[in-house]
Amino acid sequence: GACGGLTRGMGGGGEPVGTNVISYVEFATKGNAADFGDLTSARQVDGALANTTRGIWYAGRTPSNSNTIDYVTIASVGNATDFGDATGSKYENACCSSSTRGISGGGAPGPINVIEYITIGSTGNGTDFGDLTESKQSLGSTSSTTRGIFMGGYTGGSPGITNVIEYITIASTGNGTDFGDMTAGRYDGACLGNSTRALYGGGWSGSASNVIDKITIASTGNATDFGDTLDANKYQSGGTSNGHGGL
Repeated sequence: GACGGLTRGMGGGGEPVGTNVISYVEFATKGNAADFGDLTSARQVDGALANTTRGIWYAGRTPSNSNTIDYVTIASVGNATDFGDATGSKYENACCSSSTRGISGGGAPGPINVIEYITIGSTGNGTDFGDLTESKQSLGSTSSTTRGIFMGGYTGGSPGITNVIEYITIASTGNGTDFGDMTAGRYDGACLGNSTRALYGGGWSGSASNVIDKITIASTGNATDFGDTLDANKYQSGGTSNGHGGL
């Protein structure tokens, strides 16, 4: 799972087999990632979100399905601390945030349609928010200060690839609402954004993709082409920015 604050981008967990490593980069510079600390448990395919102060990792596989929520203070370095538990054990869920709320949507096993939320500045368990328009896992998510966006995903079966984009209003509770369609159905891509625009890059559409889609978060409508990823077609990547809705 990847998340970021104003100055730092971070990644925690991952394959193979699951790792507990959290690494970080400084957005304003270029260079290799540095060690930040460790998650409370080694895991993979976890969700992540952040505001200006805290980075949060949400569920995952250990390899058992996990309900663990961890947090760190972004400006420091050190090991993660237990935040609470998700409403259920899950993985391949997608996360986004405002400055106060963290959101997790979808996931496996299932897939599932559950959306839940936490208050980032406190600690405690996830609370039910509503349902996605369809059950899915391996979806992408990002946000503005007001809207959470969920893009693509795997709905089960064959081919089970969805092009649906949906949104929620983070400050309220309720079910997802249809936003529009991606340029092609994909899952396991990297999703990121700022307060205006959401991007979804790469993913799996029956083969690995290099396409980057864009939408304007405050409106509704279908995604349009932004460009291509720099290197080869890819999937199971993550993305974050220093201008997302959690800032």
